[in-house]
Amino acid sequence: MLARAPAVREARRAASVAARASTSRAASSSPSPSSAAAAPPPPRRIFSGIQPTGVPHLGNYLGALRSWLELQQADAAASAPEHAAAGAAASGPAGSTHVFFSIVGLHALTVPQAGKQLRRERRAMLRCLLAIGIDPARCTLFHQEQVPEHAELAWILNCLTSVGKLNRMTTWKGKLATLRGTDAAAGEPEMEQMNLGLYAYPVLQAADILLYRATHVPVGEDQLQHLELARDIAHGFNRQYKTSLFPAPAHIITPTKRVLSLRDPAQKMSKSAPDASSRLLLTDSPAEVRYKLKRAVTDSERELVYDPAERPGVSNLLLMLSSLRGTTPEHEVAALNAAGGGAGRLKEATTEAVVEALQPIQAALRRLDDDPGYVDEVERSGRERARAEARRTMAAVRQLVGFG
Repeated sequence: MLARAPAVREARRAASVAARASTSRAASSSPSPSSAAAAPPPPRRIFSGIQPTGVPHLGNYLGALRSWLELQQADAAASAPEHAAAGAAASGPAGSTHVFFSIVGLHALTVPQAGKQLRRERRAMLRCLLAIGIDPARCTLFHQEQVPEHAELAWILNCLTSVGKLNRMTTWKGKLATLRGTDAAAGEPEMEQMNLGLYAYPVLQAADILLYRATHVPVGEDQLQHLELARDIAHGFNRQYKTSLFPAPAHIITPTKRVLSLRDPAQKMSKSAPDASSRLLLTDSPAEVRYKLKRAVTDSERELVYDPAERPGVSNLLLMLSSLRGTTPEHEVAALNAAGGGAGRLKEATTEAVVEALQPIQAALRRLDDDPGYVDEVERSGRERARAEARRTMAAVRQLVGFG
């Protein structure tokens, strides 16, 4: 929530006093090398995006979304009280962290979409982000496609990116194989069947990052290749136009949990899987959670062991359980085996943990249903703040490339 008005005024007065004192010191003496070395670090700018797939599943929550919450909380701890006084991550003081979270609708178009469904899923994703605790007072939360500068910068960066670099990207090959129902490892996909958006989306991803001059990007291991491309593109643009406009974004490796399908623990939990019982949604009722976990694939061994290679089904539930309880799989193994072990006991414990974790999220979703105007206001405010940042970057880009 935003800081109360008296606290805001007090923080601003303190900041004003500090600024006047700093100005006075600067006027009375020139900085020494040692004082320059002690200057506060420049702001960190963090960008991360998620596709509008509707209501997230538990794998999304334990993976990217909980890392977003941790980044938001770290930002608040590092930059208070000045950041709270500013009221927005996009305008914090030097030394603070500016966090940009985007629902990346343009990326969703790289695979076939139904317009009405995509519209519903964009709204559902925004509501769910708010329900899990993403606070628009601590970050800039916005829909990517509502900021047209993303597409404009992507085109300019497309013109600086070689086909050879895109050919080395692996993620689009996997997505194309999934669309065709084939194995990505079976051989090179037939590019004639691929749309240009899917092929070039790593450049759009780079534009998403560079548009906000992000210095850090939280990524899993599978996205490191794309971040390296974004760094290459930033270096290439700066070199081409003799500027230092774009920083080379560094990665923040997030310790995300790879939650697997309940019905096929050889695959990740996914919204696209045909069997709805293979995934747990953040909106699932306690009865639905119990039903799905009862049907989860495990094994018949009485003694529980965390061994993802040899016992993937059991290990998947142990990972869910320990992640939700803030423990380790080994801790849960010891407790469950002491009580008699067995997959049934594991499923019951996991059911209780999931239902408990989902209750506050679902309560928040019900409150948001009763106040749709608040969601509209979050969308409007996020769009305006993101566009203000994007316009500043694109004004510099247009000037450099000769459009300004």
